[in-house]
Amino acid sequence: MDPLSIEGAWVYQPRQFGDERGVFYEAFRAADLQLASGRRLELAQVNTSVSRRGVVRGIHFADVPPGQAKYVSCVRGAVLDVVVDVRVGSPTFGEWEAVRLDDVDRRSVFISEGLGHGFAALTDDATVVYLCSTGYDPAVERGIAPLDPALGIDWGVDAPVLSAKDSQAPSLSAASAEGWLPHYG
Repeated sequence: MDPLSIEGAWVYQPRQFGDERGVFYEAFRAADLQLASGRRLELAQVNTSVSRRGVVRGIHFADVPPGQAKYVSCVRGAVLDVVVDVRVGSPTFGEWEAVRLDDVDRRSVFISEGLGHGFAALTDDATVVYLCSTGYDPAVERGIAPLDPALGIDWGVDAPVLSAKDSQAPSLSAASAEGWLPHYG
C-alpha cells in the first residue's frame, strides 16, 4: 500500500496472476493495510453501486465520531476516485487527489474516517464495491458539493450527472461555516 498526498488515504496495487483460466489477485489484505496505516479495517457493511458514464457520486463523509472508513474498488469498468481533505485544521484541508480505479489494474483506495470521498463513472455500468467500517446512518451522513469551484475537482467527465442530494450539497466553505466538518487529529 502506498500513501496518497492526503494523510489517511492509501492506494493498493495488487499483484495479478494470469494464465489460460483467467486472472487471480488479492483485492484486500488486512495485514498490508495494518502495516501501511497502523490500523485495522473493522468491516461493518459492504456496498455496491452501478453507475452509467458521467455519474458523479459524492463528496460524502460521516460525522466523526463515529466516522466511516472505506476501502473502495472498481470491479467493472472504470471510475475516477477522489479523496478530499475536509478536516478542519489539516495541513491539506481543501485539497484533493484522484486515482483511476478500473477492472484492468484493479487498484483500490483506503480512505480514513473524516476524509471526503466521491467518484465519477468513466464507463457505462461502472461497478464500485466499498468495504465500510461502520454501517450507513443517515443521521451522521454529510456531503459537500462535488462541483464546488473552490475545490476545482476535474472529474474527467464532460457533463456530470448528480443526485438531487449531491447537487444541493453545500460548498466546503459553507459546510465549514456551519461547523459540521470533521476536525484534524
